[in-house]
Amino acid sequence: MTGAPAAAAPSALRRLGLVLATGFGLGLAPVASGTFGTLPGVLLVALLWPRLAVPAQALLAAALALAAVPLCGAAERHYGRKDDGRIVADEYLAFPLAAIGLPLADLHPAWLLVPFLAFRFFDIVKPPPARGLQRLRGGTGVVIDDVIAALYALAASHAFFLALAAVRARG
Repeated sequence: MTGAPAAAAPSALRRLGLVLATGFGLGLAPVASGTFGTLPGVLLVALLWPRLAVPAQALLAAALALAAVPLCGAAERHYGRKDDGRIVADEYLAFPLAAIGLPLADLHPAWLLVPFLAFRFFDIVKPPPARGLQRLRGGTGVVIDDVIAALYALAASHAFFLALAAVRARG
């Protein structure tokens, strides 16, 4: 009788891991699974970033990206394929990096489109060194290109908002 819950626990834990790895099922979308899979990250940023100081944003974003590594590694082993398209935890857990320090509290939530579109662009294009590093094994290889895409998106988003502030100041 005590053996039954222990036997069921790994299966339930594995199922929970797959639910998280597939972005609560968004990664099962027949097209643009990475784009749909980024949406939980956008929601997370929309809800938390306006309430957090920049250092807290950076710490939380780094922790989420690190948490994606074992989650994506386990899902990759489950699906038996390198960076399977159904795995989107790398997208939604790396996306918050793309929004660190943006003036989102001062703007309409629609401005989240800026880091979202930049992140999706850089995740698809995979500028150096993202494409090469995604060849790393396991969860690290699944997540690293998204982390790099998020950092490129962070720089592009900050540049956009600085330019926007300059235009507003002029006029």
